[in-house]
Parts: sequence; structure tokens; C-alpha cells
Amino acid sequence: MKTSLQVFPRPGKVWAPFQRGSKPGSFPAFFPVQMGLLGGKRRRRGCWVPARFLLLLLLLLPASLAGSASASNAGDPSSSSSSSPASPRSPGMEGQEEEIPRGNYPATRAARLVAHYINAQRGSPSRLFQVPTVHQARRERIPGVGNKYHLKVSLEEALQKGSPVNCTAEILYHHGDPHVAAEVHYTVEGELEINTDEADNKFYNKIKNLSEPLEAQKIPDNYGNMAAEMEPVRNLALVACSHVIWQISTEDTLYNLAQIESVKQVKRKDDYLEFSFVVLLHDMVSQEIIPWHMQVLWNPQHGVKVTQNSRQPKRAAQD
Repeated sequence: MKTSLQVFPRPGKVWAPFQRGSKPGSFPAFFPVQMGLLGGKRRRRGCWVPARFLLLLLLLLPASLAGSASASNAGDPSSSSSSSPASPRSPGMEGQEEEIPRGNYPATRAARLVAHYINAQRGSPSRLFQVPTVHQARRERIPGVGNKYHLKVSLEEALQKGSPVNCTAEILYHHGDPHVAAEVHYTVEGELEINTDEADNKFYNKIKNLSEPLEAQKIPDNYGNMAAEMEPVRNLALVACSHVIWQISTEDTLYNLAQIESVKQVKRKDDYLEFSFVVLLHDMVSQEIIPWHMQVLWNPQHGVKVTQNSRQPKRAAQD
């Protein structure tokens, strides 16, 4: 903290430093000093000193305050200067946990990955989950393995807008090659499931009984428009994409489904619906748009399964 001698406009009076009853290294208290008098009786908040002593104080003030500030900062490990570079992490910090701001990108990216993981397991054309709020976040550095995030979040169903429930989750990002999907473990406090059987069965029967296999492009279109009957198809693609995003995500990525480039239904003789999707994944960190192919099976009783998926050449998005 920088301090300076403050001269007030009242004639003959200035404020000078005096560490009255203070501990070594503490900030000096200021009190009024009457100039030009050789003596006098003590006042409530000050004392009378000769003017020549004031001149000496003026000469010594910068050095004394600088020494006091240095001593204070040396004893305070939390003090830092905006012009000083950040200290490198000590090797001794490895394996320890640290609290991270809940709004920081590492915390929000880990929370989004939890939502993708839950969607991949429990999502459907009529049921999607999201994490609207991160309440607490900690990061644990595990030497030779990677970083594990410990989160407390709110979880809610996005389509039916059910009441949020509390959720605790652990997300372990593995470092090194080859890439390994993040390990996700979560626990939900309270009731999360919303009954979507009627809506799912209605969509299933509609697609199953089409005279011609479903085929469509650009959902939504380049202006963000989407026909209402295509919303369950888009939601099915979102669930399938959640499986892919969970598999390919790292600490430094944040993927979203930008658009369904094309979808084609594959006729089957069993109880599953099968779709071939080409989607555009948007990494919001690098701003890269990635074409991705997914072969998807769905049955209301057995959930969504991604049987094949692969990254496509970027020219595929222009075909």
C-alpha cells in the first residue's frame, strides 16, 4: 500500500506519522502536529512538537514507510503486486486440492461434462438434462494421472423444466497419450426422473410407421429456424452427441451441437429405430467447427446407443 504525507489546508497544521501503541511493521497512525511551537500541552488526538523535528520527519518519511510496507508484505503470504509475475507452482503442491472459483472456465466446463454424461445415460428425445449452477468447485492434482474436479451443482431437466436438485460429481481428466475419456461419477439428492414415456412412445410410433424413411438436412437451418416436428430428432441427436462429447472432451475443450447437417433413417426389422447423423460440433474454446458422423439406435425401453462415430473431413460439411 502506498502512503504519502497529507497536507491539509488549515494554516500551520499538517498530518505526520506516529506509531503510537502500534506493533512493529504495522501501518502508522496519523495525528495533527502544530508547526512553529516549541512546546505546549498535549491535546486529545495530538501533541506539540518543534518545527525542526517536523523537517526531520519529512526527510525520513518515505524510507520509513517503505520499510514498514516491505516488512508487512513479507509477513503476509497473500500479498502480491500486480506487476510481479505469478510464482510457479511448487512440486509439493502436486496431489493437493485447491478451491477454484465456481464461475471459472475449468469449473463450468467440468459441470457441462457432467450434464453430457448424464444425458448419454438417461436422455431421450423428450428428456434432456442441464447444469444451470455450480455451487462449489475444487481441483485435485494427481501426479502421473491428471486432474480431478470435485463439484457441487444444481441439476435440472431442460425440456420439462422440473425443479432443480442438488448433485455432487467427480470428474477425472486423464493426461497423456493416448486420449482416455474422462471418468465421471455423480450422486443426485432427491427425485430427478420426469416421466416422458408418453411423449417418447408417440415419437417412436410416428417414426416407426412412416411410409418412407425419415431424411432431412440442416436442423436448424442457417438462420436458426426449425420445424416443430423436427425437435425430437434434434433432441435425439443431442443425446447421441453427449456420448461423443463425453468421450472426446479434455479440460481445454467445450463442445456443443451446432447443427445437424443431415439425418437419414435406416429401416430395420427389429424394435429399434436407427439413424445416420452427420453433425457439426462447435468447440467454444478454439472456435473450431468439426463434422462428426454418428450411427444411432434408439428404443424407448432401452435408451440411446451410439454404435459408430467418427470425425469427418471438414469438406463433408460443405457437401
